[in-house]
Amino acid sequence: MIDGKTLGLAIESSCDETSVALSLNGREVLANIISSQIAIHTQFGGVVPEIASRHHLQNINTVTDQCFAEAADRAGRKITMDDVDFIAVTYGPGLVGALLIGVATAKAYALAAGKPLVGVNHMQGHICANFIEHPELEPPFMSLVVSGGHTNIVQVDKYNHCISLGGTRDDAAGEAFDKVARVLGLGYPGGPKIDKTAKEGNPEAVAFKRVFLEDGSMDFSFSGIKTGVLNYVNGEKQKGHEISVPDVAASFQQAVLDVIVAKAVDAARRPKKLAVAGGVASNSRLREMLTRECADCGIELYFPSPVYCTDNAAMIGCAGYYKYLEGGIDDLTLDAIPGLPMEA
Repeated sequence: MIDGKTLGLAIESSCDETSVALSLNGREVLANIISSQIAIHTQFGGVVPEIASRHHLQNINTVTDQCFAEAADRAGRKITMDDVDFIAVTYGPGLVGALLIGVATAKAYALAAGKPLVGVNHMQGHICANFIEHPELEPPFMSLVVSGGHTNIVQVDKYNHCISLGGTRDDAAGEAFDKVARVLGLGYPGGPKIDKTAKEGNPEAVAFKRVFLEDGSMDFSFSGIKTGVLNYVNGEKQKGHEISVPDVAASFQQAVLDVIVAKAVDAARRPKKLAVAGGVASNSRLREMLTRECADCGIELYFPSPVYCTDNAAMIGCAGYYKYLEGGIDDLTLDAIPGLPMEA
C-alpha cells in the first residue's frame, strides 16, 4: 500500500506481449511496461505460439524489474514487493504456453512474497481498460470487445460481472483483418495495415456483403466476407484486371464495420453508455463511425487510448483490483485456461 492506496502488481502474457504493471486503486497507473514481439512474428505472418512462449520466459523478469524502476521514478520513492497488496495475472483466454509463463511467474512471486494471487479474465481486462482513463465511468454499461480472437457485445452489470449477449460464430473481426491483409499482400499485423491502406481507398468501390444474421441477433460472422475478398481478388486476377488494394481494403473494412457499429449502437440504446475495448478499438474508421452514430443516438461513448487497446498489464491490474476488493483470491492451484469464457 502507498499513501493509503492499494498497490497491485499485474502480469499479462496471453499472446505475444509480455507486460507488467503497477497501479494504485486499479485506475492510477504508476508503470505499464510492454515488451512486444511483433517484429519477431512478422516474418512468419502471424504469432507462432512456441516462439511467443519462449520470449515470454526470457523477458518476464526483466520487464518486471523495469516496471518497478519506472514506478519508483513516478512515485518519487523506492517501491518493493513489500508495498504490493496483491498480484494479478491473466489466466485465460489465450495461448496456453504463453499464459503458463505469466501464471507460473505470478504464483512464484505470490508464494515468495506472501501476497494474494488474483486470476483475471483477459477479456474482462480489456473492458476495464476504459476505467483507467475515464474516472467517471462506472457500471452498468454496454461494451463492444473487438480483437484478434473476439468480437462480442457484452453487458457489464458490475465491475466483476458481465454477460456476453453475442459473439462471433466464426472469425473474429481482428482475425478477418489479418487474413484479408495477407490476401492483399499487406503483411502482419493486418489490422493497422488495413486501417492505414483504407484511408487511400474508396469504401464503396467493391460491394462486399454485410452479414447481420437473424433479426435481433447480437452475433457476428465474418468468414463470408473474408471469402468474398479472396474470391474477388482471384476473379479479378483471372480476368487480367488490375486490383486497387486501397479500394479493396476500404470496401472490406467498411463492410465489417457497418455490421459492428450497427449492432453495438443498437445494444447500447438502453444503458446509453458504450465502452469499446480490444485491439481493433484503435481502428480510426471504427472510432469515427461510432463517434458519429453514438452522438446521433445520445449514447455516451468511451474508448481507451491505443496503448490500452493492445494487450497490457495495466488493464489486468484494474480488473484484478475490483476482484480483489470483493475477496476474489485464488490459491496456488490457479492454472491457465486457454478457452476461458467471457463470463468466467
